[in-house]
Amino acid sequence: MDNLQEDENAHMKDEQLSYIGQDCYAIPAILGKMYGNKTRRLDCSFNSIRTLENLELFPYLEELILDNNDLNDLASFIPLPHLHTLSLNKNHFLDLETLLKQLTICYPHLTYLSLLGNPACPDQLSNSEKDEEDYERYRYFIIHQIPNLKFLDSTPVKTSEKAEAQRIGGFMRVARPKIEVAHEASDETDDSQRYSPLPSANNKGGTHRGSFGKLRQRYTGTQSEGNRFIRDTEL
Repeated sequence: MDNLQEDENAHMKDEQLSYIGQDCYAIPAILGKMYGNKTRRLDCSFNSIRTLENLELFPYLEELILDNNDLNDLASFIPLPHLHTLSLNKNHFLDLETLLKQLTICYPHLTYLSLLGNPACPDQLSNSEKDEEDYERYRYFIIHQIPNLKFLDSTPVKTSEKAEAQRIGGFMRVARPKIEVAHEASDETDDSQRYSPLPSANNKGGTHRGSFGKLRQRYTGTQSEGNRFIRDTEL
């Protein structure tokens, strides 16, 4: 897109900048140059964002909504000292521990975080093989890593959860199996018998499976999921 088109598709109102559904791969630099210093809330949901470059052009950002994008474990988060709300629903994060390490360094005042719909988040909506206990362990681990959180995945963090997270949260990290190649047995092992962490047929995005069951969390809405956060004044 050229600069004029980018400007026409951006909507600025009351320190809130929306750039939704423009199929961009990164946050356009022109937005930061034009609106960066006065933007407190940035919503770039429903794009194809793969990199977080140009976020440094929004130094006073407090809320960042990046739902329904293509961010993954390779993304490098940009430090934003004022950020307190981050929504990353429906991206492609797998490594929860690495993600949280970045967030704690880059966003020391983070109090609202949502990761629903990522492979790293064991919510039953996106992974029917996970159960309530998986999601509970996930919450304890995140709360232990980011103790100042008030909301996680749109659900308030309870005092009892904080206490339990302080007690056992450090032991809740998810162990990811490592694949080791046995060189000595390479000649004896048929290719079809070798272990692979991937399914034999990967479905591309856009295909879905339905499931029936009791869920602790919901994912609804036609626009940004960041609007689901509840402010303290609304409690």
